[in-house]
Amino acid sequence: MKVAFIVIGKTDTSYFTEAVDEYKRRLMHYIPFEMNVIPDIKNVRNLPEMQQKEKEGELILKAIQPGDYLVLLDERGKEFTSLQFASYMEKKTHTVARRLVFAVGGPYGFSEAVYRAASEKISLSRMTFSHQMIRMIFIEQLYRAMTILKGEPYHHE
Repeated sequence: MKVAFIVIGKTDTSYFTEAVDEYKRRLMHYIPFEMNVIPDIKNVRNLPEMQQKEKEGELILKAIQPGDYLVLLDERGKEFTSLQFASYMEKKTHTVARRLVFAVGGPYGFSEAVYRAASEKISLSRMTFSHQMIRMIFIEQLYRAMTILKGEPYHHE
């Protein structure tokens, strides 16, 4: 199984970029991982919120491949502790045949089409984080889950 992470727009803050790159490098020792950065939509300020979500949704759905298992990072999703997320990832390695795809929507969330295409929603917190920050947090938690599953000392209780 591969893990893919779909995000909208590039990260332009260097310390977030450096952290994301570091955790992506670490993750490669545990699981095949790819990050798909969908470019920002042009002239977004002229678009109503719903139209922006629909355009972003079309691009997210284009990035999905047949057989993918899509999980949305969404504030209304199920919350996990780090240990529970590790267990979740272990189960998915046995049940997802191709790619386990996690997606972060744009500033207004996901279109209805993306919600319909998704198999699950998970939440990283009840708090709201910037889209650049959530990338780093998610990739770090994915790395943490892999070290927990391998019994490595990264995570402490």
